[in-house]
Amino acid sequence: MYRIRLHGRGGQGIKTAGRMLGSAFFLSGWEVQDATVYGAERRGAPVYAYVRADHGPIHERGVIRDPDLVAVVDESLVGIPSAGVLQGLAGRGLLFILSTTPAALWQQRLNLPDRVLTLAPPAGAPPIGTLCVGAAARLTGVIDEAALVAAIRQELAGMPAAVVERNLDWARRAYAELAPHAGRVVEGGSGTAVGYAAPDWVDLPLEPAETAAPAIHAALTSLRVPTGLWRTLRPVIDYDRCNRCWWVCSEYCPDGAITVAADGTPRIDYEHCKGCLICVAQCPPHAISAIPETEATNP
Repeated sequence: MYRIRLHGRGGQGIKTAGRMLGSAFFLSGWEVQDATVYGAERRGAPVYAYVRADHGPIHERGVIRDPDLVAVVDESLVGIPSAGVLQGLAGRGLLFILSTTPAALWQQRLNLPDRVLTLAPPAGAPPIGTLCVGAAARLTGVIDEAALVAAIRQELAGMPAAVVERNLDWARRAYAELAPHAGRVVEGGSGTAVGYAAPDWVDLPLEPAETAAPAIHAALTSLRVPTGLWRTLRPVIDYDRCNRCWWVCSEYCPDGAITVAADGTPRIDYEHCKGCLICVAQCPPHAISAIPETEATNP
């Protein structure tokens, strides 16, 4: 079974893109399931569509947590945990991003060696949802161009001819440019509920005021000022869950209190970490949790 997620923002045609890809699979002789998942229904809000395709009946339901391909039309979503772009990619899935940043840099940032492909989005505001469909169709290696074209025409029926042809043109371009990578997406096995484990959650407990009140002894931030004294909750890294991606937690720390070793292992400078917990919220695999400072032992 192929399991594919398409990620973008409201207004970028992700719902239609999911239907196009599902139709292209169906016209190629596959059983198909496709759906769209919304957050806030507004332009610019993260949204994604998922497509399952198999040779037999599809009994799986719900969102895809172990994708074979994740295609992203807006690279700014990669570092937003609530967008769920990196969910399930710790295994074997391929990540495709419309981005001018080279694939090698994304692979290094996210610690996904040989599993990130990019395509620079062309100038002129192309229909990036359709562009992404053309790329995904080629990466599977099982959808021919005729099925892709027929699916796009089917989903855009009733639109002006110029709009349809523009979408077809960009889908064909992506399909052609990714020809060297045809078949890179490997079909996964059939799903099973045996051994299912419910997801865990990050627990941020409420504390009484006498515990949570900050101890501020100096203003500003510098090497000479131990701003870690401001902290009431301490971020703690679970290195068994850490992906060593080096980019997310260190990039989003507003005070530069997280450094990264050569092997991608992050370290928190507790002398200057103020306990804002942005790293807890941003970490995709939830490898950083928060504990009350009163329960922490000094590193």
